[in-house]
Amino acid sequence: MPREDVWFFSEGSKVSAWFFPGDGPGRRPGIVFCPGFTGTKYAAFYTPYIEAMTRAGHSVLILDYRGWGDSEGQRGLLYPLMQVEDIRNGLTYLETREDVDPRRLGLFGVSFGGANASYVAGVDPRARCTVSVSGIGDGEAWLRRMRREYEWVEFLERVAEDRRARVRTGTSPPVEPTEAIMIPTPERRQTTVKGNVPAGKAASATPFACAEAILDYRPVDVVHRIAPRAILWTCVERDAVVPPEHSEMMYARAGEPKRLVRLRGATHYQAYLALFDAICGEALAWYAAHL
Repeated sequence: MPREDVWFFSEGSKVSAWFFPGDGPGRRPGIVFCPGFTGTKYAAFYTPYIEAMTRAGHSVLILDYRGWGDSEGQRGLLYPLMQVEDIRNGLTYLETREDVDPRRLGLFGVSFGGANASYVAGVDPRARCTVSVSGIGDGEAWLRRMRREYEWVEFLERVAEDRRARVRTGTSPPVEPTEAIMIPTPERRQTTVKGNVPAGKAASATPFACAEAILDYRPVDVVHRIAPRAILWTCVERDAVVPPEHSEMMYARAGEPKRLVRLRGATHYQAYLALFDAICGEALAWYAAHL
């Protein structure tokens, strides 16, 4: 695919992104692609989705959040609302391009990126059409369901102690985010979908303070503000990483036009490729109808 390596500023820091022009003449619709938890633009399983979107005539901007990939910022930060600002600044970047129609901007996000896409859609009216794939609706509910009750109590005490330590020291210890904030499923430890990211592009440590920010993150609280703009949620039954209840609760609170697609036959990470035709087909049809 033709690709431009581009930069834009997000709250004073340079954000790295790739821009893929959509097929066809004139100004094309523009979509910001939102990577998932610890994700960067280098994850190869994003590529088939971008290829399909550009063939359908949509230009795509996929970014590295601040602190990840090639972007500036403190390495490994996982503050959801900071990522929300990066995405919104990505929309602004698309508005500045002569080959993008600023009246036809959309979002596409996977997993934690699906949470971010839902949140941005709720707070930024420029997002005319949004697709969230296995997105998280409530950070606290997401982290709690991963743990047994005693583990949850211990986790909350660790968060509280970290908060007390930060006011005394100004620092928070670095942790491996998929081990100390998430609880990795056997599938997460075995999956290779993010294993092809070049060395050094994905941070291996995140300040534990980010756990508190994720606990407070609730895209479900803003999705009622999306209508009359359009949003589609897809989820996978028996998803042990992001249970389908997250998409269902957001769908229940959103206004029309909205759509919820429940898929089966794969697990969380398998679904991105095994169910590609279904996920991408639904997304492209949604964009065609509303973007």
